[in-house]
Amino acid sequence: MGASSESEVLAQELSNIAGNVGALETRVKEVEAVIERLEAGRRNDSPGLEEVSAHSDAVYRAMRRAE
Repeated sequence: MGASSESEVLAQELSNIAGNVGALETRVKEVEAVIERLEAGRRNDSPGLEEVSAHSDAVYRAMRRAE
C-alpha cells in the first residue's frame, strides 16, 4: 500500500470519525434540551406537589382525630 493510499484511507476514516462526532454533538444538545425541560417541569411541579402533600397530611390528621 503506497503513501497516497494510506493517506486516502486515513482521510476517509477521519472524515467518518468527524461525522460521528458531529452526530454525537447534535444528540448531546438534544439531550441537554430535554434535561432542561425536565428541570423546568420539576421546578413548576414541586410547589404543587408540596401543597397536595400538605392537604393529604391534613386529611389524614382529621381522620385520625375522628377515630
